[in-house]
Amino acid sequence: MVNPSGRKPIMALYSGTDCLYSHGCRIVLFEKEVECQIIYVDDDRPSEELAELNPYNEAPTLLDRDLVLYGAQIINEYLDERLPHPPLMPVDPVNRGRARLMMARVRRDWLAPLIGCQDAIRPEVKRIRSSVRDGLISISPLFREQAYMLGEEFSLVDCFVAPLLWRLQSWEIELPRQAKPVLDYAQRVFQKSSFSSSLSEVERELR
Repeated sequence: MVNPSGRKPIMALYSGTDCLYSHGCRIVLFEKEVECQIIYVDDDRPSEELAELNPYNEAPTLLDRDLVLYGAQIINEYLDERLPHPPLMPVDPVNRGRARLMMARVRRDWLAPLIGCQDAIRPEVKRIRSSVRDGLISISPLFREQAYMLGEEFSLVDCFVAPLLWRLQSWEIELPRQAKPVLDYAQRVFQKSSFSSSLSEVERELR
């Protein structure tokens, strides 16, 4: 996504190499086919450059000319408004509200607990994995009727869910047979060029 001519892009994303939220932002960037420099940062080595842009010194952080944004949902919605093709959010306010609620629930119920697994004790890790597995099983019937989270069109909600699905094996979360529609959905997303292009070297080695 860096211009081969060497001209500095107007947009840059500071991204973790294995970060659920950063991964989602990278999917959006490649879906939009925008010229953007992706700068990978090491969580174990705080970046002075990033600290100057983001008071929390955390990825993802987006730099667009003089604008600095952080927080995955803020970044993704900004990109969708800034680069309207292809649209990744519904046009009408009711369905946009539903999409935002779905993203909030994915983040609160699945992503945040899984990220917290690193510091949790073994029984708590097992509980979190079971909760995520049961949640994915519960939404499985959805994909018998539609291709993606909001319907037939790929959306920002899918950009939140896809990084989670890619990491199921590394988190030792195994879905049963009744969750096959979810696994079929995952394969549809993984086959998208925007998803395969979004993967860091670290993430490619997770499967």
